[in-house]
Amino acid sequence: MSYSKTIIVGNLGRDPELRYTQSGDPVCGFSVAVSRKWTDKSGQPQEETTWYNVSVFGAQAEPCSKYLAKGRQVLVDGDVKARAYANKDGSPGASLDLKAHSVQFLGGRGDEAADVPVERPRQTSSVRLNLNDDEPIPF
Repeated sequence: MSYSKTIIVGNLGRDPELRYTQSGDPVCGFSVAVSRKWTDKSGQPQEETTWYNVSVFGAQAEPCSKYLAKGRQVLVDGDVKARAYANKDGSPGASLDLKAHSVQFLGGRGDEAADVPVERPRQTSSVRLNLNDDEPIPF
C-alpha cells in the first residue's frame, strides 16, 4: 500500500472560477504560486516559484469562490498529479494539478475575510523542524 499527501501554502495567481458538473455538483478552480527563497553559496538571493492548478469539489467549492481572490494566501491539502501537455506552439509543457481535500484561508492582500476557514483538517499534528536550507530532511 502507498499513500501520498501534498500540503501547499501560497498565494492565488488568479481569481477562482466556479462551475458545476453535469450532476450539479460545484467545482472551484484557481492557481496557487508557492515560492521558495534562499541564498546560494556565492551569497546571491535566489527564488523559485512552483505553480499548482487547484480544484475544490463539493461543499468547499462555493465558499472558495465567494471569499478567495487573486493574491489571497491559502493552505491547501490534497492529492497532486503531474500532467504533460503540448503548448500552442507544439512545445512540451507540464502542470501540477492538486485535487483539494481541504482549503484554509490564511489572509492576504486586504481581504476582510482573512480568518474564515473553509474547512480545518479533522486531525492535526504539529512538527517543528529547525533546518537550514542545505541540511537534508531527517527522515
